[in-house]
This record gives sequence, C-alpha cells and structure tokens, in this order.
Amino acid sequence: MAKTYVEVLSGASSFLEAAGKEGYAIEYLFLARKGWDKTHWLLKMREEIPSADQAIIEKDLAALMKNIPPQYLLGYESFFDHRFKVTEATLIPRPETEELVALCLELNDYKPKKVIDIGTGTGAIAVSLKLARPAWQVTAVDISDAALNVAQENAKMLGAEIVFKESDVLAAITEKQDIIISNPPYISEDEWDLMDESVRTYEPKTALFAENHGLAIYQKIAEQSQRLLESTGMILLEIGFQQGVAVQEIFQTAFPEKRVTVQQDMAKNDRMVVVR
Repeated sequence: MAKTYVEVLSGASSFLEAAGKEGYAIEYLFLARKGWDKTHWLLKMREEIPSADQAIIEKDLAALMKNIPPQYLLGYESFFDHRFKVTEATLIPRPETEELVALCLELNDYKPKKVIDIGTGTGAIAVSLKLARPAWQVTAVDISDAALNVAQENAKMLGAEIVFKESDVLAAITEKQDIIISNPPYISEDEWDLMDESVRTYEPKTALFAENHGLAIYQKIAEQSQRLLESTGMILLEIGFQQGVAVQEIFQTAFPEKRVTVQQDMAKNDRMVVVR
C-alpha cells in the first residue's frame, strides 16, 4: 500500500529517536532539500510519496544514523537571515552566536569602525556585521587556511567586503581595533564525553576545544588585545554557560579601567562577556 509523505517521515523520525538521535533532523533535511516551507509542507504531507522522494529520505536517514550533522549534508546553514556554506573545515554556526552579533549591533551605531572577528570559521560573524554596518572595516582571522577559504567564499557570495588573514588569534594583526569580537574554542577536554557524537565526530576540534579548562584562547585574546584595542574600544565574546565568572576575571584583570559584564542568552544561560 502506498504511503504518504507524513507517514514516511514520521517513521524515519521514530527510527532516529529509537536510536537516541534527533528525530526532527530528517524532516528538517527533507524540507530543505525540497525547498518547502511549513505552508507547502502542510499542503503536501498527506499526498502519496513518489519513490524518488522516498529514496532521498532513506539516503539521508542512513547518513543521520552515522551522526553526520544535517548542515553538512545540505552544505549550508542559515545565520542572521543569510545562508552560509559549511564544510567539515568549519564549525556550524549556531543561534547563540546570532545573539552575539545582535548585541554587537545594538551597542554600536553605523559610524565607521575597525572590527576584527577572531576564529571566523564560516565568516558568519564578520559577514553579518559587515552587511548590517557597511561603513565598518571588518577583518576576519582564523588559524585554519581551509576555514578561511570557506569564509572568503561566503563573503563573496553574500557581497561583503572583508579582509581575511591567517592568524593565531591576533598575532598577525598590527592595527588598532574599535571592536574585537569572537566565538572562540571554549570547550574543555574534560567535557569530551558530554558532547553530542555528531559534534565529536565531524566538527573541527580546533574550533571547539581549548586547553586550561576551555579558557586558553580567552587568555590569549586578553593578552594580545591589550596592544590592539582602542582606548574607547570594546570586546565581545561568546562563552560556555559555566565560564562567565572565569572569563570576566581574565578580562577585568587585563583591562582594569573597563567595565566587564556577563550577558545571558535567550535561554537565560551565561553566554557573552562584554568589555567596554
């Protein structure tokens, strides 16, 4: 007996959940591949599914069972209303980082500023800021040449003029900056077992993990920023939800004249540190 779209996808979703995986991922993938929004889905879900579409679902289901993230299967992720190419050389942009970009824009007007994004990955932060504030001079750095290639591709595709440099944090930067922003690696090696298997297996380790209980890159940013941050400048950082006090202390010590605050995300977790 022929099955409908919703029957096949519901079955695939249940199969994933029974294996301890995210059931919604298969519907997310399929709708993205078909280019269907929720309205289109509601209109089509009770229709009989063609064999070609069933084959797409079966192939994606097999990949999800291997813990491949849906964004890598699609090759893109949406961030701040823009579509960014993602590969296994880049961290998948996440909603929490959108909140960091939104906070940066909220705290800064349209006047020209020099801005640097550390550990740019896909370029999501740098590109989103440049598109929202065209007068800003944005530089994006990463230690990974492969990630920089992806970021440059995204900037070109989205029409954002950004300077890209290969750099270990701020080592290759000489010009003073008005804004230093980063979503750096901040997961401690001790937290390896707590990570989702898809993250552990497929996302780049250098973009995730840091030494010294996840604080090593913050310490490096704090040290190197002292020579590069304008006296009126600010630093905005994404942090792990348990790192607020530690990161605040690092930057308050480095910048005793500035106010260092911990900001929460929409889930009410500590998520950002602002130095201004």
